[in-house]
Amino acid sequence: MRILCSLALSPSNARALLPLARAAVEAGHEVTVVSPPEMAGVFEGENIRVLPLFTDMAEIVLSLLQQKRIEFAPSDPFSPQTLLATACGPHVTDAYRQLLDVAEEFKPDVILRGGVEFAGYLVAETLGVPHVTAPSGGGQYLDTKLALAELNLRRAELGLPESDSAEAIHAHGRFDCMPPEYAFTAHETVDTFAYQQPSAIVRTETGPEWLRDLPGDRPLVVVSSTNVFASLMHHAVFPRILDLFFDGVVAGHLFEGLDIEADPALVVGALMPGDANPLTTIVKGLSQVDCTAVVATRGMPVDPAAVGDNVHLFDSIPQPLLLETAQLLFTHGGYNSVREAVRAGVPMAVLPELSDQAHNATRVTELGLGLRVPSAAADDVADTVTRLLGEAGHTHAARTAQRHMLALPQVTAAVDHLTALAGH
Repeated sequence: MRILCSLALSPSNARALLPLARAAVEAGHEVTVVSPPEMAGVFEGENIRVLPLFTDMAEIVLSLLQQKRIEFAPSDPFSPQTLLATACGPHVTDAYRQLLDVAEEFKPDVILRGGVEFAGYLVAETLGVPHVTAPSGGGQYLDTKLALAELNLRRAELGLPESDSAEAIHAHGRFDCMPPEYAFTAHETVDTFAYQQPSAIVRTETGPEWLRDLPGDRPLVVVSSTNVFASLMHHAVFPRILDLFFDGVVAGHLFEGLDIEADPALVVGALMPGDANPLTTIVKGLSQVDCTAVVATRGMPVDPAAVGDNVHLFDSIPQPLLLETAQLLFTHGGYNSVREAVRAGVPMAVLPELSDQAHNATRVTELGLGLRVPSAAADDVADTVTRLLGEAGHTHAARTAQRHMLALPQVTAAVDHLTALAGH
């Protein structure tokens, strides 16, 4: 069987698809991945052909800002319209043409796509092959009726026939890693095949040496919540995004003497000094709690004065491994982190930032798996974390959800499901 995978936007979508692609290769199938260049590294060391043809998220954001399809500081960061623009906007037209060229050469039996990647959906329709989405928070939050209207614009641009079926996006089903009773879907969906969230994503990942030195007499809090700037600031177009936002005055007094390209963290620090930086206030709040906190900054600056002796900052962390020994995950509510926390049986403090994350925070609270943090204010962070660490109920609920997840079939069953869809 030949599986063509298509990915867009955040590298987290590549991490969600990787276990499926790896399991398919190990089962003897041929896999080709088409993705933006920034995602190619996720598949390093795998026997998977990766074609970095699609546009990176930062460039898509820049284009949408220029077209005024999205706002740099939206009044409602959780609006479905923002996700709709980034998932189904004009970039899909070019991505379709690139992917169709690959598909006509590769001749896939099935297309496996990220939940917010729609060129793969349109190519699958064109070729008449089944298509399925990998586990995705954005994909299950996006309103298919809104997506239908936007994708019909892309069809018109490509000379493809219009569709009148919003459900066709999931015509052949979707994959998930949450048990049905713990589903996070914002809209009703059918034909979901659920398999077990892997305990590890990176094949060779091991715990860092500093893990041994963390004190064992206090609860461990793993922190993966950063800021949207972390996803953009190391990309080459970041200065252009800033220039657009400040109406061409980036070289003004705010950034005087700062090299935007050489050290974007300094620029972000200038934009969000002190408590205006949400990561700084999160760290300040955790510094008030009787815990050991390990924070993944992803390059975001943090005011050194806010960092207590109990807080340890790292550019990146092996999150799934750390969760095996943690008592709490502090997260922005991305769906990968939610699944990883449930897989480890760890409750969550959720401080949503954009897109599906507010929905995920609400669902976490409804299921008793954690609490939504009211704001990034240090006191709110400290109060929420202290409450979660002091109440056993959320840990019990997380462990119950973990047992439900462990009862799901392994990822190899999902590959068998793809094989059946392809008629092999």
